[in-house]
Amino acid sequence: MAGQSRPASTRRRGSTDTPADSTGSRIPLYSREFATDPHGFYQWMRRRFGTLVPIDLAPGVPATLVVDDRTARRILDDPSRFPSDPRVWQQKAPAGLPIVPMMQWRPNPLRTHGPDHDRYRAVTVDALAGVDPNSLRTTVSRIAMDLINEFCSDGAADLLDRYVVPLVFRTMDNILGCPPELGDLLRLALTEMTAGAADDGSEPRIQQLLAELIACRRAEPGDDVTSRLIRHPANLSDEELVHQLLGLYWTGIEPPRNLIANTLLLILTDPRFTSNHTGFAPPAGAALDEVLASDPPLANHTISYPPCPVVVDDVLLPADQPVLIGAAACHSDPARSSTPVPHEDRNLAWGRGPHACPAQARTISRLLAEEAVDQLLDALPDLTTAFDPDRTIWRPGPFHRALIALPVRFPPAPGMPLG
Repeated sequence: MAGQSRPASTRRRGSTDTPADSTGSRIPLYSREFATDPHGFYQWMRRRFGTLVPIDLAPGVPATLVVDDRTARRILDDPSRFPSDPRVWQQKAPAGLPIVPMMQWRPNPLRTHGPDHDRYRAVTVDALAGVDPNSLRTTVSRIAMDLINEFCSDGAADLLDRYVVPLVFRTMDNILGCPPELGDLLRLALTEMTAGAADDGSEPRIQQLLAELIACRRAEPGDDVTSRLIRHPANLSDEELVHQLLGLYWTGIEPPRNLIANTLLLILTDPRFTSNHTGFAPPAGAALDEVLASDPPLANHTISYPPCPVVVDDVLLPADQPVLIGAAACHSDPARSSTPVPHEDRNLAWGRGPHACPAQARTISRLLAEEAVDQLLDALPDLTTAFDPDRTIWRPGPFHRALIALPVRFPPAPGMPLG
């Protein structure tokens, strides 16, 4: 952060009912500068603003970022004052704002509150409960080997493009019972949406593709999440089913994609994960745990919209303005070490409270990431980076911690036999 200019702040620590944007200086979370060094920003933010930081999600789109662990937990445990329904905010959002598709109201567990949320979450949890971890591990292993065989003789590859992204999409297609041809079309449309490059026709196109998936599974039910959603006693409408699937694709693609890529980056660039005193590298699970703590795939998320002005930590948060939990910042909060928190509850990367990632979804994401890393490193143990680690390029955006590419080199290897 040295040598970088920062907006001047006039906020007095300890002042009462200070408006969140009274400093006149909001931090642009969408900037390339922030993407390059978020941890430096988090430290600076905490020193300058305290627990709540005025930010912009896009030019002229204000929000508040929570960088204090204790404050984050209070907000996440208080859904009545901090619901996740964005409809009032959405009406005021600038037309054509690229981040709206990831934030807008949908009839699914991510963007609803109260009884609607409880109903949709119960349906999703029940549908995910049918995913067998052993079968999923076999599926991920097979997909991984197929993909590795496509580039293992080349001696070089962009792992993000050739391995991580297609692996995650094909796995989700398998879990949801999506045919390959339809899955390829969804991959293109969903990638545009998450990258903020979607046009006005992207949303209708995605919904139409998901409606085709529903029709396909109605005609030929199977042992998959979509079929279980369709036959659930809650009897969701087709529109509700579309948005359950959209939420599942979103949470099943972007976070695992970033988790796998960030874990591979750590293993390839940190000597601690190359080998230890016994000559063996630590297990992939140790690297995954570190990434979830330091560079979680959704670093700033779990968005809420207080329906009324509310004072938190002597700061007045406006009504219907987004409040984001900075999981990465909260994990590095110096006060965490002195606050007793149960071990299983220390990680905010999975969220907390009524909108926490369901246990089975965590199991699926963790299994997918661990198997993806293990399969790659077993097949190509001599991977090295094909870029300067000090010049790693991160994808700008207010929510994620995501690489743009992960180019590597390795000794060319023959394809692996498929069982």
